[in-house]
Amino acid sequence: MSGESSKNIFFEQLSGLYGEMEDAYGQVAEEIGLLCKGCPDNCCNSYFHHHTYLEWAYVWEGMGALPEKGRREFAHKAQAYAQESRLLLAQGRRPDIMCPLNDKGLCRLYEHRLMICRMHGVPNRLLRPDGKEMTFPGCFRCQELCKHLKEVPILDRTNLYRKLASLEMAFLGPRIKILPRVNLTLAEMILQRPPEF
Repeated sequence: MSGESSKNIFFEQLSGLYGEMEDAYGQVAEEIGLLCKGCPDNCCNSYFHHHTYLEWAYVWEGMGALPEKGRREFAHKAQAYAQESRLLLAQGRRPDIMCPLNDKGLCRLYEHRLMICRMHGVPNRLLRPDGKEMTFPGCFRCQELCKHLKEVPILDRTNLYRKLASLEMAFLGPRIKILPRVNLTLAEMILQRPPEF
């Protein structure tokens, strides 16, 4: 099997996992009554780091389908994002900057958006491999809605993260032992081009 065919199989598996994430998110959002339409905020200005080579490569699968002009435009926006982020972080401030892939309020790579972009918003929890549980209350709109609920539904991300970790290990194979860990913003993934092994 060629490298390209193998990569496409991993992308199909990742897409399937993203579907599971969206279903889980949708179920919790429905129970809460959370809708993004008409929200005065935009989650696309949240500052996130991403941690898998597979998702990084998948973003570039989407970037590769764009016209050259679109790729240049997003590279320019990613450069501006990275510069402003560095300045804010040096001042001890968390960046609050629109994602470089956002165009007039919409994600230009919506089908290729990363895990955290799909899971952000509802209350969720994650049991880490070291046994520590991390919890997140959801976005401000979700927190307002949850104030009126007797029992707040929570999305457990643990199994979804484990599946993503398994896909990442299979995608990298033995290279996982020698490659540096990914800890990049989406802008940095764009600026660094697709991951190369």
